[in-house]
Amino acid sequence: MKSRLPVIVGFGGYNAAGRSSFHHGFRRTVLESMDTAARQETLAGLAVMMKRVRVVDGAYQSEDGQPLSLADIDQRFAEEILASTLVRRIEKQHLDVDAAHWQKSLGVAASAEAPLSFVSSRKQLPEPLPANWSVEPLNATDVRVTLHDHCEFKVDSYRALPVKSAGQLPTGFEPSELYNARFHPRGLAMTVVGVTDALRSIGIDWQRIVQSVAPDEVAVFAGSIMSQLDENGFGGLMQSRLKGGRVTAKQLALGLNTMPADFINAYVLGSVGTTGSVTGACATFLYNLQKGIEQIASGKARVAIVGNSEAPINQECIDGYGAMGALATEDGLRQIEGKTGSTSEEVDFRRASRPFGENCGFTLAEACQFVVLMDDELALELGADIHGAVPDVFINADGFKKSISAPGPGNYLTVAKAVASAVQLLGVEAVRERSFVHAHGSSTPANRVTESEILDRVASAFAIEQWPVTAVKAFVGHSLATASGDQVISALGSFKYGIIPGIKTIDQVADDVHQQHLSIANVDRQRAPENLDVCFINSKGFGGNNASALVLAPHVVERMLRKRHGEAAFTTYLARREQTRTAAQAYDAQALRGQLDIIYNFGNDLIDDTAIEIGTEQISIPGFSQPLVFKQDDRYADMLD
Repeated sequence: MKSRLPVIVGFGGYNAAGRSSFHHGFRRTVLESMDTAARQETLAGLAVMMKRVRVVDGAYQSEDGQPLSLADIDQRFAEEILASTLVRRIEKQHLDVDAAHWQKSLGVAASAEAPLSFVSSRKQLPEPLPANWSVEPLNATDVRVTLHDHCEFKVDSYRALPVKSAGQLPTGFEPSELYNARFHPRGLAMTVVGVTDALRSIGIDWQRIVQSVAPDEVAVFAGSIMSQLDENGFGGLMQSRLKGGRVTAKQLALGLNTMPADFINAYVLGSVGTTGSVTGACATFLYNLQKGIEQIASGKARVAIVGNSEAPINQECIDGYGAMGALATEDGLRQIEGKTGSTSEEVDFRRASRPFGENCGFTLAEACQFVVLMDDELALELGADIHGAVPDVFINADGFKKSISAPGPGNYLTVAKAVASAVQLLGVEAVRERSFVHAHGSSTPANRVTESEILDRVASAFAIEQWPVTAVKAFVGHSLATASGDQVISALGSFKYGIIPGIKTIDQVADDVHQQHLSIANVDRQRAPENLDVCFINSKGFGGNNASALVLAPHVVERMLRKRHGEAAFTTYLARREQTRTAAQAYDAQALRGQLDIIYNFGNDLIDDTAIEIGTEQISIPGFSQPLVFKQDDRYADMLD
């Protein structure tokens, strides 16, 4: 049997550029290169997301009720919208970087000649009492405590953080406000709204898709690498006792890094299919993408939802990555801008992330990105709109390492294998003339040297000259698990519009970057969409987690499907696709006006276990039109009598 081709039939999510479906996030990153209609449409959508413009009876209005045209929104709000998206100074809704809370140790000394005393509630006394404390009852509730020796107290204090920039969701956009998100960590709220966006973008009702496949032919691979670290997840779990509070029943469960997949199955899809989450540090999205395409290519699944959600803009993550020297600090930015001794206002936090330029560390970001994959036969049968295909993802480790965070040789293997695979599939001319690279581009001094050398040497080996390289982290920052999802979805935008985004946060490429065979630009580059056949997605992660994928452009996929399925079948598919596109565009139109229709089914359509019918050939599950048929397994037949 020929391998099924995993095609992308839907994509969505949110990052610092806004909503991903229908390429709105991509359009924000290349807004200078968009025509007026596309620019104004994207700005209007962002204005609604940010609560700067409201929609009444389908029409845009200002907060005081005045009607607004798209041109009005552009004129009145463009500057504010641009300043409140992409990488920027961390906003107080996340963290007050000028006055971050911490506990300072305060040593207090007492002696027999000069004891120290204070009055406290009896209920607040520590258990057991320190040996150098004496307690005198004052009344039924209060006591006087006398210290006879040294004692250390923890005192609330506030300090400025050295890191002050991040890739935040657009100002004013709060995922938890869009559905009944009681006690959900931010990363899980982002999961629910992000995967809804991806599912709505398909243009085919989810129940129709489910009815077309067996119950176990849907797979979900999603997670995060930092778990859920805010108050409603592991953050609250770890801090509650130290803060004098209690652990809740939900903090541990909701904090798990696999919970995004669990939420998607239980509250969005109602799926009983394959599920899981593969963690590979900053290459995690591609690790999960590999699982999805393997499930589809092997025939184990016909539909796969792949993605990640990460919400790391908190003091703990900033402290942790900052202690490693990995993040761009205010002082570091000041130094590379030549502003030593100047005030913080002169530091351009908008340009904190500078892949392949003079840089000083990466910029943390929050994001949720999801893609919906189908096998090519099902996509044609349902009339799904195909935005690209992912034939393979290659993953390799680094071998022996002295430093767990240092780069290693594994990425040479993944990039070279991805290029070789594309050459076999499309031919060497397509790779040399019509491919581009979405680099990991983390914006660290080490990455700009090591990754550029890898790309340059691979380009040399395959005789690729002036290989276009871009890096989306320049715009949206580094979203950790979701980072390569940001890259994949940006690549789909390039296929749609023929634009390779320039790395516009750099003035020029750094002197130590290897670029004999590479083309790294700080301006957008326009190509005819048919002249972009394949994009290579490269991702590197701490610990030796390297992954590279090849994503095929939709016009290439269409050519492949015509050959595989025949002209007649493809013509029939094109007719079905028109209906799909009409439905998808209807969702986009309402989403631009703030009607996101979040899918969150808490406690709905529960499966009655007693109604499951178990036979020797299949299982029938209530709510699913097709039975789960036990597949014939002949893999080990030659080993049996």
